[in-house]
Amino acid sequence: MTRSPNGTPPAIELRGLTKAFGPTIALDHVDLVVQPGVVFGFLGRNGAGKTTALRILAGLARPTAGAARVLGHDVTGASEAVRQRMGFLPDVPGFYPWMTARECLEFAGRLFELDSATVSTRADALLDMAGLASVSTRIGGFSRGMKQRLGIAQALINVPSLLMLDEPTSALDPIGRKEVLDMIASLRGRTTVFFSTHILADVERVCDAVAILERGRVVASAGIAELTARATAKAIVVELENDRDTAMVASVLAGKNWLKALDTRDRSLHMTVSDLAAAQREIPAAIVATGAPLRRFEIDEASLEDVFVELVEGDDR
Repeated sequence: MTRSPNGTPPAIELRGLTKAFGPTIALDHVDLVVQPGVVFGFLGRNGAGKTTALRILAGLARPTAGAARVLGHDVTGASEAVRQRMGFLPDVPGFYPWMTARECLEFAGRLFELDSATVSTRADALLDMAGLASVSTRIGGFSRGMKQRLGIAQALINVPSLLMLDEPTSALDPIGRKEVLDMIASLRGRTTVFFSTHILADVERVCDAVAILERGRVVASAGIAELTARATAKAIVVELENDRDTAMVASVLAGKNWLKALDTRDRSLHMTVSDLAAAQREIPAAIVATGAPLRRFEIDEASLEDVFVELVEGDDR
């Protein structure tokens, strides 16, 4: 079992995790380690295997092969004490529509056999965190965003060491997404948050690290900054004095083996390059050779979307 430098086991550790449904392989020898205290995004297209992995981690399904550990314990043999340290929110949470938000949290607290005083104190704090403290409407009248926030609050009633969320912002409007993401971000450092999603912007906004799942396999796992630095294609914009200068520099650069795409517009060259170091050497040299006055030279940072598309398209091939 892997351990962090301070001896704490990972919040999640998957080794060769495989799940088959007949001839269909949903998870294919997945290896993944999630350290305690981080907000971790489990990113992949619909059908990539994210929900299957979460169900196994939550003890709702068994793996075909391999091992899955949560908080240092094998999920297939985890005791009730271990499960009480976990919180889980499915992609479509279900509630009793006749309950209020407070009644829902109090009911969840009783399932964990918490005493009344503890439940009341935690319910107050969680309702405030979820922005539902002053809401007296019964859950049947809640919006989808309100239900998602209540679902996260319910999953936190036992103060879990690991909170797992399956597509928590799926189908929400922009305001609902912001509210749920703000709630997730507020948990950083207080508990480990592991949430699946296919929305790249959500991952970039709140996550410390991410794993990309494609066709049941992890094709990348790293911190956001490290992952975006791996992108092989970089974008460069060069703005010159006039269209004639742009055409001259473009003709010098055409055919370079590091140049993947070149577009000229508004006195500017917009380039996608595969070798940034070579481009940084040869583009200024081409400008000097033509005598074209340079107005702007800009390198665009790769986004998580760039990395995701590059990895997924590479896996398709």
